Formats: sequence, C-alpha cells, structure tokens
Amino acid sequence: MEEDAAVSSSFTRHTCLKLDLPVEDPKAKDAVFVKATWFPSRFDLAISDGLDAWTCHGAHLCDPSLLFDPASEAEVRLRAEQWDLPVAEYIALAEHYLGFQQPGSKYGFEDAGNGQRRLSWTFEKQGTTLEWRWKCQPSPNNKQTTAGILDFLMDANIRLSEEVVRKTQSYQKLKSEAEKCLLQSERFSNEKVEFESVVYTKFVAILNSKKAKLRELRDRIAKTGTAGKASKEDDSTDGTESFDDGSDDEIVKAEPAEETVGDLPGSSEAAASSGLRARKRTRK
Repeated sequence: MEEDAAVSSSFTRHTCLKLDLPVEDPKAKDAVFVKATWFPSRFDLAISDGLDAWTCHGAHLCDPSLLFDPASEAEVRLRAEQWDLPVAEYIALAEHYLGFQQPGSKYGFEDAGNGQRRLSWTFEKQGTTLEWRWKCQPSPNNKQTTAGILDFLMDANIRLSEEVVRKTQSYQKLKSEAEKCLLQSERFSNEKVEFESVVYTKFVAILNSKKAKLRELRDRIAKTGTAGKASKEDDSTDGTESFDDGSDDEIVKAEPAEETVGDLPGSSEAAASSGLRARKRTRK
C-alpha cells in the first residue's frame, strides 16, 4: 500500500488557472480560479470566485442519471470511452485546457440550478467544434476551499520567487563571466594586432633586403655576361684579321718569287717550300 501511494504521488500534478470569463450578467464574476489535481486515472477540481466555491471530483457527467461516486475512476473511464480516447489521453487533454487558458477556446461557467455550476470549454477536432462540460457541486465549506486555492497560489508564488532569485543570480554570474571573457577577448585581439604589426615590419625589412640582394646579383650577372660576350667578339675579330693579313702577305711574297725565279731549274720547288713555310708562320 505504501508503494502504491508513493507511485500515485509521483504522478500527481497540480495546476491553478485564473479563468477569464465573458461577462453577460453585470452581477456575475468576470474571473474564477480553477485549481486542479491530476491523478493517473482521474482528477479533482476546486473553483472559487473569491466568495463562493465549487468542487468537481472525478468529472461528474451533466446527466444526473449517469452520475457515479464523486471519487470514482469509473466516471472518468466512461467519459473517455464516450470520446473514444484512452483515459491517459483524456486526462492530458483536460489538463491542457485547464492548466492554461487556450486563446482559441470559448470557456464558460454557467449556472446549472440548485447552486451548481457548469464548467465548459470548446475545442476543435477534425474540423468540428466540440464542447466539454462538467457539473460542479457547491463546496461544503467555501472558506476552506478558497483558502486551499490561496495557499496553493502563495506556495507557488514563493517557489517562483525563489526560482527568480536563483535565475537572477545565475544570470548575474553569467553576465560577469561574459564581461571577463569580452575583456580577455579584446586583450587577445590587441596583442594579436601588435604581434602582426611587429612581424610584418620585420618581414618587410627582410623582404626588401632580399630584393636588393637579388637586384645586385642580377646586375652583376648582367655585367659579367656583357663582358664575356664582348671578349668573345674581340677574339673572333682578331683571329680573322691575322689570317687575312697572312694570306695577303703570302700572296704578295709568292708572286715576286715566281717572277724572279723564272725558268731556273728547281725554281718551282723552292717557291712551293717557301710558301709552305710562310703559311706555317702565319698559323702560329
């Protein structure tokens, strides 16, 4: 039994809704508070307008002939079967509309006679507008029901206030850390700019030095190439002139020899040998 109670309490949820109602009667209240306790297979409602209070246990049907025991799970199961829904989905859908007021739904809290009220709302299903209704009985103790709703709201407000304080402290801590990170990021950015400036300055100096060295080497190579080409042309020109001069001398010297010697015996052989010696000297 204790284990069942622990499991049941672990699945129990509480909600409280301030339900704004359309006011047709000037004497009627324009808002009521609906506190709901959601169990795995049923739910309880406590409703108060600040003066009077109503309760609804197990979702009473509007038809008195179909009423079950107020705390019976059979009533919820019957309503779920009428809507072709599992019990869990039926309760989840009810919690959806009673946990928060849905803007597309039309809510009502009308007089049902004998001090009873009919709580209803509309919803869309497959293009059809449907209406859910529960009949709420007058509370046997209005003050106790209203005080229970106020106690729940006060406890919820305290929990929310504590949560706001924790969130605020966490936000301030994160903000402080973010500011520190921002300052550190700016410092890193400035150091990066300074480092790049120094590195680029050194790099430019080295690059200009290398360029100057390359220009010097290029000029030196150009001068060396020009001087070598000029010396080759001079050597080629000198060799040609000496050869030509030697040939002319040879021709000039050879002709008188032939004329002088005449028809003397061995004159032709002497001329030939002298010409050969002249060529050898020219070549040397």
